[in-house]
Amino acid sequence: MPELPEVETTRRGIEPHLVNMTVRELIIRRRDLRQAVPQSIQDIEGKIIHSVSRRAKYLIVELEDQHHLIIHLGMSGSLRIIDPATDFRTHDHIAITLSSGQQLRYHDPRRFGIVTHYHGATPLAHSLFSALGPEPLSDDFHPSGLFQSLQNLKRPIKVALMDNAVVVGVGNIYASESLFQAGIRPTTAANEVSRKRISRLVECIKTVLQKSIDQGGTTLRDFLRENGEPGYFRQELLVYERAGLPCHVCSTPICKITQAQRSSYFCAKCQKR
Repeated sequence: MPELPEVETTRRGIEPHLVNMTVRELIIRRRDLRQAVPQSIQDIEGKIIHSVSRRAKYLIVELEDQHHLIIHLGMSGSLRIIDPATDFRTHDHIAITLSSGQQLRYHDPRRFGIVTHYHGATPLAHSLFSALGPEPLSDDFHPSGLFQSLQNLKRPIKVALMDNAVVVGVGNIYASESLFQAGIRPTTAANEVSRKRISRLVECIKTVLQKSIDQGGTTLRDFLRENGEPGYFRQELLVYERAGLPCHVCSTPICKITQAQRSSYFCAKCQKR
């Protein structure tokens, strides 16, 4: 599914096309996403868009009069800026026609995403955000905070990093990559990782995520940037989906295991328990 860098790449891609534009028309072709698209979403018609921000993997479109559009891409969602005359594809569920003459379309084959409406001064008060941990690229995510949050967690460190209550947006791909660069095996119990290694891990998470954002996100089967093109960080991944191939550091074959129904990749020599 799209992870934090993909969502941030999408935000950066669509923002210049949305800000200061008026919503001329909202077209709902299907409402039955992970949560039903509310009727109140029609209230954004005629409103001017002020900003596009992100919290975890959620995009928040702020409009005038305290209206907000909250979007989660789910497992297969994507947003594109296109000409309204373009034929709708089968899984184009929502379209927003802008005063610029362009149109923002939400495409989601699996319909596991969310497009909802919030009216109020503080969109982060929405229940969708109530249990989220710190943003990994913010100053709120730091070694002492992560160390403390892991002290009562006996589950593997890889699984802990994918818990949005611990830190948001470090999904399967980036957890594997960050743990490799930090030299920590994904099976190590979260509460057994030392302060020194946690400090290194925080640094690696920030570096890996920022690099992926700078390069346009990871190329996933279902992910497309706002212009319909894939990102191109995938080919630079060091361990993810490289099972059996030689480690770029020591040439030991990369291992693959399953943790919490997700594939984990690591180097048994470079990554210590």
